[in-house]
Amino acid sequence: MKRFATLAFLAMSHALPAAADMLPGYDRFDLSAYHRARPVAASIWYPAAAPTYRAPVGDGPIFDPTLAVIGPAPAEGRHPLVLLSHGSGGNADSLGWLASGLVVRGAIVLAVNHPGSTSGDSSPRRSVDLKARANDLTAALDTVLADPAFAPSIDTGRIGVVGFSLGGATALGLSGLQFDGAVQDTRCSQVPSAGDCGFFLRGGVRFADHPGFSADTRDPRITRAVAVDPGFGTAARPESLATALEGVTLINLGEADRLEAADVGPDGNDLARLMPEASHVVIAPANHFTFLGTCKAGATELLQAEGDDPICADPEGTDRAVAHLRLIDAVASGLGL
Repeated sequence: MKRFATLAFLAMSHALPAAADMLPGYDRFDLSAYHRARPVAASIWYPAAAPTYRAPVGDGPIFDPTLAVIGPAPAEGRHPLVLLSHGSGGNADSLGWLASGLVVRGAIVLAVNHPGSTSGDSSPRRSVDLKARANDLTAALDTVLADPAFAPSIDTGRIGVVGFSLGGATALGLSGLQFDGAVQDTRCSQVPSAGDCGFFLRGGVRFADHPGFSADTRDPRITRAVAVDPGFGTAARPESLATALEGVTLINLGEADRLEAADVGPDGNDLARLMPEASHVVIAPANHFTFLGTCKAGATELLQAEGDDPICADPEGTDRAVAHLRLIDAVASGLGL
């Protein structure tokens, strides 16, 4: 047995990448958070000091996985830290393409699976609680800043957040933006098919009944923020717009096919103009689903058979992998990487 273990280790070592093309480091942990009854699943992607063994992260029937080396020591030096918030029905590991791309730019990326709005666990009544989602990330930040394995590697003066869709609203909340539940209810009564209404209406949600939707969730440790196709912009409280973090980057996916609910330009909710010194980037051709991972062969047919959303369908002319590279550039620029 001992000889077999040695041979297996040697074979594994032979398959490891050279330092010049080092894969990102990756690890998982559970964090205790006062606002959750159970531990929150978190993951961290980071520049690695040396390889351990590589493994696919986020492998499943739909999306291609992302290769990483598991559990290595962090590379020397202090690195910017990026909090990552997935969208409704998503999960942290499926955004490995973005996390690993930001690690290449020198960042450490800290992500969580938001309870109540992850894959197979997405409930309208739980997803509406933006305060709980923001607190997931602040609890993860607290945990990592107190962890002797990672705290020395973090530049505490460069802490950013990036979020997609519902995660985009979460990121904006951490940047100081607040939302008005009554305004969102009025909007959804007028445009029930809007992208930030239909799912919640099917769950019988009245936004004004959920204090967590309108809560102040700003974290003063956040110095940079990027929101990709964020929801609820129409319900942004005017008084919070002027005092929100300056220089937020707002990214829209697509032009003609852009979700009206997520349009932060002049034809939408105009957040890009209303937020202080905000930047607006459009990635096209693309649509809302282009942000998700690249899809495996046969994934489209599997989704059709299950009657699921067409999350592998992109507009004509879109190369999702190329769009991801452009998104990594835009996100990294917005985070100052």
